[in-house]
Amino acid sequence: MAPPVRDHLLARGPLAQRASDFLGKAWERGWLPPPALDPQALWALAAKPFGTEAEAAEHGGRPDEDVADFRERFERLCASMIAEADLNPLGRAMAFGQLHRAVKNRLALGQLWHDRPALLETRLAPPIIVIGHMRSGTTRIHKLLAADPAFSHTRYCDAYHPVPSRFGLNRLVSATELTMLGLLNPWLQSIHPMAPAEVEEELAWISAALHHSIYESQWHIPSYSAWSEARDPAPVYREFSRILKTDATHRGLADKPRVMKVPAFAEDLDTLLAEFPDARLVIAQRDRSAVLKSAVSLAANQMAVQSDSCEIGAIEARWQHKIALREERMTEVLASWQGPVARLTFEELGADWQGAITRCYAALGLPLPDAALTAMHKVMAASEEGHHRAHAEQLARFSQAG
Repeated sequence: MAPPVRDHLLARGPLAQRASDFLGKAWERGWLPPPALDPQALWALAAKPFGTEAEAAEHGGRPDEDVADFRERFERLCASMIAEADLNPLGRAMAFGQLHRAVKNRLALGQLWHDRPALLETRLAPPIIVIGHMRSGTTRIHKLLAADPAFSHTRYCDAYHPVPSRFGLNRLVSATELTMLGLLNPWLQSIHPMAPAEVEEELAWISAALHHSIYESQWHIPSYSAWSEARDPAPVYREFSRILKTDATHRGLADKPRVMKVPAFAEDLDTLLAEFPDARLVIAQRDRSAVLKSAVSLAANQMAVQSDSCEIGAIEARWQHKIALREERMTEVLASWQGPVARLTFEELGADWQGAITRCYAALGLPLPDAALTAMHKVMAASEEGHHRAHAEQLARFSQAG
């Protein structure tokens, strides 16, 4: 069944509205207890299954600095969310689920690394990292490069469920989650297409260490964003590296260059490259006004589900700031970068993607075999009927409406 027409930026799916109304009534009448967003209560609930091993799990594989950083981030994120986000009942429930999972996964990964410290000694092939703003063509570049059989990539099920599981359980859980998210937000797949075993960016892995990027695109949390932007992100990217090594070992892919991309990489490029000094970089470029329009649409769609008081002006101001900040930091780092780098524009990818990719491989000093091009043609053919085209139609409709 086709989704309803998204007639304005802050449109909300009918099921999301009904779910929020029901939860509000259920809490008010005592049918259900409202989820606690207090950081101590959240932590205690997530740590309960670990019992007396919770402290060891918290420290497993991590230096004390990283343990302290996560604790402070958790306290500050919860405080900002409570004070500033003005969540509706559905947003409160979704926030509880995300924060509970962040702590639970943190402890489960620490327990794994405590029991199997050799995972963190995994030697990784030099990665290929796509750098660029959200909505600048990074997803297309990412999926094209990930199609090359010589490279590896992260799957959605492993991004959002990074603790290794047996029998494909992560894929099953991911499929269920995506179905529920699609029901609550019928435009989600048009803005960012996702499937359990498909190529996915690593945003969830930096979010697992409470980087601000995924949370500020859902909630109005300006104090946390400002604090986190100014903070050294090294602990976040050390956790990211630990998760990457675990995933690569579990899936037997450590010897293949991982194609990675997260828009926030541009914001933290110096720290990222300190963690991966042998990386090859692909820079995606697009007109800033087009990036802003699409980024605002994405953030508004996410925030409207979880809050009844979203303001387009505030969302646009936040993303104008993000784009400027990322441009400034990325430009400064790239000025002294000596490693391989390719630059691709949004327009050339649309006009002649194969020519752009051929030039990209040459700039990175990599061979481009026929098998890779064949796989990339399949990706492009599949995208012709992809959900993402509906988002372009939404943006055109919003522009016409003024």
